[in-house]
Amino acid sequence: MARRSGHSPLPPPLEMACLGVLWTMREGTVKDVANALAPRQAFAYTTVMTLLERLVKRGHLARRKSGRSFVYAPAQDPAELREIAINELARDYFGGSRKSLREWLDGAPAVQPEPEEPAIERIDTALL
Repeated sequence: MARRSGHSPLPPPLEMACLGVLWTMREGTVKDVANALAPRQAFAYTTVMTLLERLVKRGHLARRKSGRSFVYAPAQDPAELREIAINELARDYFGGSRKSLREWLDGAPAVQPEPEEPAIERIDTALL
């Protein structure tokens, strides 16, 4: 997935994966998050640490010292980011209309096809 353009408050995909793990676990260390991500994709400890620190810096996670490690916990409810994501999706792809997004999700075409012009019979003059 391509990185979102602009200054979206939504985390990029890898950070979102870490955040999703912590929403499920409620809190965890870098090692806990790395282990939870491992079945989908293995990441180096330092990569996960960098991702978690970015989430702390952006206000998505809180951290506290526990012995020699930091324990990370979500600082936002998933519903908050979900609302932002829905608003961005509606803005970017449905002209800002959540109603159009809902209709599309319910199976209605997002853009109504233009009516076809009536067929005009043409005579192929090459055959005459």
